Amino acid sequence: MRIKERKIRKIMPNEVLIRVRACSICGTDIHIFDGSANSNPPVILGHEYAGTVEDVGKSVVRFKIGDRVVVDPNITCGHCYYCRRGFIHLCENLIALGVHIDGGFAEYSIVPEIQLYKLPDNIPFEWGCLTEPLSCSIHGVDLADIKVGDTVVILGAGAIGLMIMQLARLCGTGKLIVVEPNKERREIARMLKADIVIDPAEEDVGDIIMRNSYDGADAVIECAGNPQTARLALDLVRRGGRVVFFGVCDRDVKINIKPWEIYLKELTIKGSYINPNTFSRAIELLTLNKIDLTEFNIKRFSLGELLKAFEYHKERKVIKTLIIPET
Repeated sequence: MRIKERKIRKIMPNEVLIRVRACSICGTDIHIFDGSANSNPPVILGHEYAGTVEDVGKSVVRFKIGDRVVVDPNITCGHCYYCRRGFIHLCENLIALGVHIDGGFAEYSIVPEIQLYKLPDNIPFEWGCLTEPLSCSIHGVDLADIKVGDTVVILGAGAIGLMIMQLARLCGTGKLIVVEPNKERREIARMLKADIVIDPAEEDVGDIIMRNSYDGADAVIECAGNPQTARLALDLVRRGGRVVFFGVCDRDVKINIKPWEIYLKELTIKGSYINPNTFSRAIELLTLNKIDLTEFNIKRFSLGELLKAFEYHKERKVIKTLIIPET
């Protein structure tokens, strides 16, 4: 990865030129850099970002110069089998800013008008760039089908886990249990009002959950993305319960599942993939201060420190790592 200067190309009629004010590092960026996730190099990475409008194409009608905006990076075709069936996130021709085409780890980014949302004035750019992971988290919680009074277990208290924890609370969760090995992240989960926080390195996760539920959790959402927690999710859910795999395991990882246990417990197991039609809901929650980001441990880096920021993120020293191009 290199830092370089290049000319900004002429924007198309339906495009908007934005000055990037903040772009957060996602685990996907790390996977792409490490070669364990697909991208389309050479490409500018970064798909969680917000900024201000610098110029608009002649066909753009919803935005003007100076507007504060946030980017939904996932561009769908609208005409494939899945798009026409309403499953836009499963689009056969899906491309993403910061993955397949140039994204937000830059001073400027060119974005199709349709991918932009206005960012209300009360949301700082450093929170606005978290709209994308929040929108994905909303989709995951939707799939968990949480009922008022449910016992919900969250495996992993990184940025996603902490967002999903708060969303689950908004759904009316009765008892909210978070499992996280990192001490600092456990403390943040407590500050954000988790009912029970478990250190899996020192405590018996299964025993604690069984003592605080009837035969297991109503819903378990796996946010860590490793085979141990993926398998654990199936052990912690009650009969008739729901398991959502949100965390991204390496593509070749396998876990042992007995069809008998799925049959006997009549489990519902779902995967959660990106953010179909949830972006505006994420902005609304941030606008209304329904999601607390003030407790998140955030580290900021300049654009020239991108590689350093990647290493810092990989070491799990913070909840979220941001690139601020202007610094």
